[in-house]
Amino acid sequence: MDTYTLPPRLRDFVHHLEQAVDGAPAEAPLLARGRTLLQALVAHDDWLPEAFARPHPQYYQQYLLHADATQRFSVVSFVWGPGQGTPIHDHTVWGLIGMLRGAEESQPYAQDAQGRWRPHGPARLLRPGEVEAVSPAIGDVHRVRNALPDGVSISIHVYGADIGRVQRHVFTEEGATKPFVSGYANPVSPT
Repeated sequence: MDTYTLPPRLRDFVHHLEQAVDGAPAEAPLLARGRTLLQALVAHDDWLPEAFARPHPQYYQQYLLHADATQRFSVVSFVWGPGQGTPIHDHTVWGLIGMLRGAEESQPYAQDAQGRWRPHGPARLLRPGEVEAVSPAIGDVHRVRNALPDGVSISIHVYGADIGRVQRHVFTEEGATKPFVSGYANPVSPT
């Protein structure tokens, strides 16, 4: 597999995020600092290589942009074609979602007393430049979809692990659970 070099904006983001995670700070201040850094990154739409912005006609794509050498975090682009979305799922680690292009709707879920998954609160519409946080501590289960019926949307995600290698879960509304590991759709690997 070919490799690519991080674009300057992404390289600077990764450098500052490495500084933020050094010393294993508590989750809340790390998410606050990470949110500020990710907002600055997604405020510009001139840095994402085309190879990591390509939609698939049938399902969303998850491209690895950077994985920390010690597995402390990863940076991923999610590319959503019209009408594409996820099942209800969790992350098992902290995460930040920053909207780069288009719009994305995130609906949180929680289990009811019978163990069924139900929408929990209002859906959140993310627009370019906006950032949302997830984690097991603040709410980790949601369903996401491209909010554009006729366009591509791209979000940049940062997770507290190499998310493409983490065993996570997909849930049905009735309460069934299925483990999964997402992997990546990369045509090239980051260096």
